[in-house]
Amino acid sequence: MSDGHGVPRVMSTQHPDNATVPFFAEGEILAGEEEVREAYYAYSHLGCDEQMWDFEGKEGDEYAVKKLLSRFDDYFTRERLGAERRLTLRGPNPDLEASEAKVLLEILESIPRSYDAAEAFHRSLDERGGEGETVAPIHEVIVPMVTSAAQVNAVHDYYEEFVVGKADRPIDGRTVADWVGPFRPDSVSVIPLIEDREYLLNADEILRGYLAGRDRERQRVFLARSDPALNYGSLAADLVNKVSLRRLYHAAADLDVELYPILGAGPAPFRGGLAPDTVDRTLETYPEVETFTVQSGFKYDHPPDDVRAAVERLRTAERDRSAPDVDEKRLLAVAGRVAEAYSEQVSEVAPTVNRVAEYVPRRRDRKLHVGLFGYSREVGEIELPRAITYTAALYSVGFPPTLMGLSGLADGDWAVVEDCLPRFDDLLADAARYYNPRSLELLPLERSDVRPGLDRVDVARDPDHCAATDDVIDALQGGGDVRSGVVRAARCRQFLG
Repeated sequence: MSDGHGVPRVMSTQHPDNATVPFFAEGEILAGEEEVREAYYAYSHLGCDEQMWDFEGKEGDEYAVKKLLSRFDDYFTRERLGAERRLTLRGPNPDLEASEAKVLLEILESIPRSYDAAEAFHRSLDERGGEGETVAPIHEVIVPMVTSAAQVNAVHDYYEEFVVGKADRPIDGRTVADWVGPFRPDSVSVIPLIEDREYLLNADEILRGYLAGRDRERQRVFLARSDPALNYGSLAADLVNKVSLRRLYHAAADLDVELYPILGAGPAPFRGGLAPDTVDRTLETYPEVETFTVQSGFKYDHPPDDVRAAVERLRTAERDRSAPDVDEKRLLAVAGRVAEAYSEQVSEVAPTVNRVAEYVPRRRDRKLHVGLFGYSREVGEIELPRAITYTAALYSVGFPPTLMGLSGLADGDWAVVEDCLPRFDDLLADAARYYNPRSLELLPLERSDVRPGLDRVDVARDPDHCAATDDVIDALQGGGDVRSGVVRAARCRQFLG
């Protein structure tokens, strides 16, 4: 990046994993203008230094910069958008989301227009006697589900060649820039979001392929935590990420660039377990990560003072800028055994997941999970809802999915886990307190499938959550109000999924 400002430590996101509707929302589904208010709230009241502005799987507002600056001008006079506060776009990946492919081009075209809005804002400050230095409000784009450097290069090159590049094209005796004004910033940094195990383990080569021939001092790389858990199990996701981080740091050293990893952890233990009361655990588990995602459950299911304190802890924590010292061969062997056991179990729970998913409340105006514009995920031959709904569905019947896959661990594997993830038992305990033995009335699993996780930790089960999940189980078995039990249980554990 060439902006000369620090890299954000806390990225507020629009993941719909909150059990509680925020105070500024008019209904259960957060959308449109409310997300503009949300970004301001995340910056000004919670202390987040970055907001991910999401177009992947949902409608996004291409005029967010203009609306933020015009409505909250006093705040952004002090905290410059693009400098002290970031707005980072995430668009679809055209190679994997063909029906949404052109949305990415629209997003890239909107970046110079956002610059113009910022320039007009700073010009008005000058006229009022303020300091009007214009900073590009958007200079980074996240591309999801990256599988190759070519996908990252295509976004970078399209912006330079077809967005900025048209400025000098002649039109009716003048250039396009003469006609509509210059196109700024000159370039954007592309952040690959890598989600699949195969490509997480090849992230270093994706980094090399993107940076080859580019004169860059630093680079951000986004490692997913939810989708690897959905595909391979929660423990396997952490182990694979640790190997990926090690390889990325070695590649960055070879390339002589500073690496700034982003970890996409949510509040549910299955999705990473990052909540206001688990910040220290996450920092100890991932000291090599620069930026952590603060998702909706983190922001809205806890007292605001606790959220602010947790965000500040993330922002000010020391970071270990070195490759994790891990035994790749041993970690990948353990991850493989967990993934194999998890794959067998997920086929057993899928029918119940898909049944309960119908009752999980929507929190964002996302596109449908299935069909032409769907974003469902497949594990083998099994179609599942996205990770948040999947997690919520299993928790709603009292079955924390973090327990899945652990029956695949062999003798000595726990020692490997303890060495790499010294706080894993704490995360497991957070999950196990919401286990309801009656969940096995609905899920065709054996007690031996869940005993390795339950026997590992000694924790009292949450009685209110157990009562709520009892009601869900009864309603599914005999008819009744499933949804109210789903919502009650989610509020007990302080996240939806």
